[in-house]
Amino acid sequence: MRHLHVQQVVIGAGTAGLAAYRAIEASGQSVVLIEGGVHGTTCARVGCMPSKLLIAAAEAAHGVTRWASFGLHLEGHLQVDGVAVMARVQRERDRFVGFVLEGVERIPSQKRLTGHARFIAPGQLLVDDHTQVDFQTAVIATGSSAQIPDFLHPFRDRVVINDDIFAWTDLPRSVAVFGTGVIGLELGQALHRLGVQVHLFGRGGRIGPLTDPLLKAEAQACLAAELPLIHDPRGLRLSRHGQGVRIEWHQTALPEDPRSSEGALKSIEVEWIVAATGRRPNLQALGLEKLGLALDSQGVPEFDRNTMQCGTHPIFIAGDANQDLPLLHEAADEGRIAGENAASYPLVTPGLRRSALAIVFSDPQIATVGTTWQHCPHESMVTGQVSFADQGRSRVMLRHHGRLHVYAARSDGRFLGAEMIGPEAEHLGHLLAWAHQLQLTVPQMLELPFYHPVVEEGLRTALRDAASQLRLHKRPEYPRQPMALSVSG
Repeated sequence: MRHLHVQQVVIGAGTAGLAAYRAIEASGQSVVLIEGGVHGTTCARVGCMPSKLLIAAAEAAHGVTRWASFGLHLEGHLQVDGVAVMARVQRERDRFVGFVLEGVERIPSQKRLTGHARFIAPGQLLVDDHTQVDFQTAVIATGSSAQIPDFLHPFRDRVVINDDIFAWTDLPRSVAVFGTGVIGLELGQALHRLGVQVHLFGRGGRIGPLTDPLLKAEAQACLAAELPLIHDPRGLRLSRHGQGVRIEWHQTALPEDPRSSEGALKSIEVEWIVAATGRRPNLQALGLEKLGLALDSQGVPEFDRNTMQCGTHPIFIAGDANQDLPLLHEAADEGRIAGENAASYPLVTPGLRRSALAIVFSDPQIATVGTTWQHCPHESMVTGQVSFADQGRSRVMLRHHGRLHVYAARSDGRFLGAEMIGPEAEHLGHLLAWAHQLQLTVPQMLELPFYHPVVEEGLRTALRDAASQLRLHKRPEYPRQPMALSVSG
């Protein structure tokens, strides 16, 4: 058996692991990177990038359906070539993966190990059965995997996860998507717009990351107007039907109301079931029990999200493995922080954690910024609101659906956070995340430029609504450095 002695070890070569490796490498210490699965990062292989490629095709197809409203007419019918759609998704996906692989391959071979790592004692681990590594500090960045709920296991041969979808060579005729989180919403709507018969099943009224009850209701209405959306189906039953699956349930008049009685029996037959019911950190086979770490009820080590350190141990955890904020930009930040602290251990310092920003690339798009409604101090805040139904630019583009809520502290007008569903939410979310990280107040935000006519004017309306509810005795000071703004068109 091979025996290595290094100062640092990084387990997992995804976004967080690669960021940690680069941070340690920059410190000049000896480090080895271990990967037990395929290289290429979840985002590039089966996450962010291939899903956006599928969504882009769906948006192009859906755009044609709105032509008549603009006075435009298309002779004949739109034809979706599923084989061509998936070929482009895979071709471009492989291109993105290739860029990641090029970065991995630039790491010297003696600093890379292939195999599944497991701890056998503090400061020691095995890679499969071929290499023992003695180390001083370790970064766990093993990512996460999609989970399939127990009630779907009897139909496993007809169940796919997002990883499987991007291996399809053609589009199916019908699917049932279980889960109304980010993955379920994005893939379900995209497949629907590409001509697949889609039924979307959810639980507890969940719609992506939204927590504001009014916005959740708005999102449910927007999505249900386009495709079947079933929340909390009563008496759900699945059975075999030819080569597919039959799904039966009782539909209620008010599915979000647990007091509603059972209604009519509904039934559908689908080719495939898409399980989008959550992901679990890849920690089960790591041998964490050998390290003496305190674990939570899900088996995740307790850690400081500002340093990424697990208790006082020389162990750091980053990315999806810690189940904190499973987003690529957060994984990159966490990996860098973990790597820097692993290299400087026992000197451990807090790293930069940026303002929270989450985006769902549905249509309308969904975004949350900063502190969400669920975690805001309701008794000491105001909520500024705007509906996009009558917002000028939104109506011009025939994308006038959704709402935006901004939350501000009643005492000083400080911007706390926002939730929204509407047009250009990905861009509004970024503007608001910057304002949140800069700790601006609502009056300060209103002193910033707003062009006309743009969707951002809707944000100004919401901020004005919040400002009207504030009772500030002193006008906040703001550094005035006027900048020229020129936009053609």
